[in-house]
Amino acid sequence: MPGMSLPTPVLETERLTLRPFTAADGDDLFALQSDAFVLRYWDSPPWRDRSRVDSFLDRCRRVEKEGSGARVAVERTSDRAFVGWCTFHDWDAGFRSASLGYCFTQASWGRGYATEAARALLGWAFDTLDLNRVQAEADTRNAASARVLEKLGFVLEGTLREDCVVDGVVSDSWVYGLLRRDWAGGGE
Repeated sequence: MPGMSLPTPVLETERLTLRPFTAADGDDLFALQSDAFVLRYWDSPPWRDRSRVDSFLDRCRRVEKEGSGARVAVERTSDRAFVGWCTFHDWDAGFRSASLGYCFTQASWGRGYATEAARALLGWAFDTLDLNRVQAEADTRNAASARVLEKLGFVLEGTLREDCVVDGVVSDSWVYGLLRRDWAGGGE
């Protein structure tokens, strides 16, 4: 599939809409990605330069054109408020594998949005592609993200020791895997 376009989906859940990013998302995206508290377990420092928004949106279009994944904005359906984003990336048709990631606003934490959005994106990926395996990583200090992955049916497979250094802070990451045969719509 890489090398061929993979249209970014529009997905609806009970409470959320997952859709392609637009330029109108720029302010919300910058606010999220520049929030040091939200990104304290991220693999890169918070954004300080507004030009990062354009780079991010360019990358969204490139991923779609290359067919290597999908990045979706996540908004609450009731009021169209931006609550975060999910990514299905590094799609490799030969290995039938890809990776999952997500980032949500602090105000949206504890409401199940990350689990709900990631479940929808995974469902789309398993239904659309000949996908066998999805991998995700979480900083070992980020118990909330680990819980999201476990609710989705991911299995902890190991620890990458000292794999990230962000602003001089060295951290480990947990590696999680989800196989097609274990996917049942994301548990719960």
